[in-house]
Order: sequence, then structure tokens, then C-alpha cells
Amino acid sequence: MELKSFSKINLSLNVNRKLKKIGLHDIESYFCLIDLFDKIKIKKIQNHKDIVKFKGKFSKNINKINNSVIDTLSTLRERNIISDYYYVLVSKKIPVFSGMGGGTSNAACLIKYFTKKKIKKNLLHTLDKKIGSDLKLFLYKQGFLKNIKTINVFKKRYRLYFLLVYPNIRCSTKYIYSKVTRYSRKSKYDYVKINNKNKFINFLIEKNNDLQKIVENKYPIIKKLIKEIGQKKGCYFSRMTGSGSVCYGMFKTKKTAIAALKRIKAKYPKYWVSVAKTI
Repeated sequence: MELKSFSKINLSLNVNRKLKKIGLHDIESYFCLIDLFDKIKIKKIQNHKDIVKFKGKFSKNINKINNSVIDTLSTLRERNIISDYYYVLVSKKIPVFSGMGGGTSNAACLIKYFTKKKIKKNLLHTLDKKIGSDLKLFLYKQGFLKNIKTINVFKKRYRLYFLLVYPNIRCSTKYIYSKVTRYSRKSKYDYVKINNKNKFINFLIEKNNDLQKIVENKYPIIKKLIKEIGQKKGCYFSRMTGSGSVCYGMFKTKKTAIAALKRIKAKYPKYWVSVAKTI
């Protein structure tokens, strides 16, 4: 069996407060899944231990002993959702420590496969603690994360095109959030503002990522990249996803995104660049 584990883009990200009881930050975010994905091959084996392997350009920085795939399989076994053991091979195409949620996506992909997409709330709550609070994002293609527990799923999904640039910087989510000192006010989810594509894009142009300045201060190249992407023809806006370090621009068409990719690649030949669209 081969599965596709899709990555995500935070179209906006606002940090609202620190939840002292659980040590996490409450955030809100418009998000979407995109067609950049890891491939996961999974096969039942006779062993009494799972065999989990990673390959590909972005596999070298993954902890082979403690990772989201191993944690997910062990949790599912503890909950009697699975009883067998598996050989799992993950082909990593999603940059790691990039704000695109590759590891969490791998976990969500396996959870959906083994539960046949019927995930009970208590299981999700347990996995949230082990894997990460953004796990639920990967259960939906487009939506609004209202708070750490609630997602409003879009009634309409829009085809959006992105240029992605990974400047080979490994951002620590824990470190970036530790530097948050100011919080944004909660906003109200207003479907009328996003009930057609043009309205939605104009709405997003006015949004931001609260973590972006923190990352820009630590890594000035991020600010430079975001500015350069935003200046390319056909770019609606440019931003950073999650806690970084992938920078992206939303483009009018695939053609304009590819044209921008060629210019960025010529200037930064050592950076990973790609064009993607919503799924």
C-alpha cells in the first residue's frame, strides 16, 4: 500500500494567548493542504517490532528512533486499533523544520488509513498530545483553525497556486514560540468574506503571520526572500508558513508561479524551490 501524505500552508497565523495549563499557544489560522507530499509505503510484517525507515533529500535530519510515525503506530496499538506490526518506508519530499508539517502529516496519514477516516475524539486528543496540536489540520483540505480545538471547514474550496522557497534553515517551532511576547486579538470567522475566490484572496492579503518577524529577526534572509517573492509578477502576497522557514507567494496562475520560480532559482541556486497548488 502506498499513501500520499500532503503538506500544508498557513495562509495566516495569529497567536492569541499562552495556554498555561498545557504549555501551548492558542492560535488561529486560515490554512490549506497542497499537492506537495511524502510517499508512505506500508506493509504488514511478522516481526514483533515495527520497522520504520526514511529516504529522500529531507530524510537525514529525522530522528530514526523517536519520530511521529513510530509514535503513531505505538499509540494505535495501545488503543487496540491495530494489533499487527508494519514495515513503513517514508519518501521525504516535504522539507523538515520548514513550517509545512511534514512529520505531523505523516502521522495524520497513517491515522486516517488505519481508522478508515473514522477518528474518535478521544483518540485525536491523545495523539494531539503526542504528535502535535496541528494534527487536526491534516484531516481537512481547507479551513480556519479557530482555536487549538476547533476548525471551521470551508463550504467552498479554491484552487490556489504557490511558489515555495526553502532557504535550508531548520526552524525550531519550540524556540520560535518561546520568543512570542505580543498576542493578537481573536477574530471572528466570517464566511461572507471568503465565499468566493476573489474575496478570499483580498481578505488574505490583509492578514499576516505573527511568527514571521521573530524568524526574520533571527534569520534576515527570510525577510529578503519574502520581499523578493512578493515583487514577482502575478504574486498576490508573500508570507512565511507556520514557524518557518519556508517562504511562499500566492500567484494568479501556475504559469506566473513557474516564471517566478525560475528567477528565484537563478539567484539562489542552492535553495529548494517548488510550485504547488491546493488539493
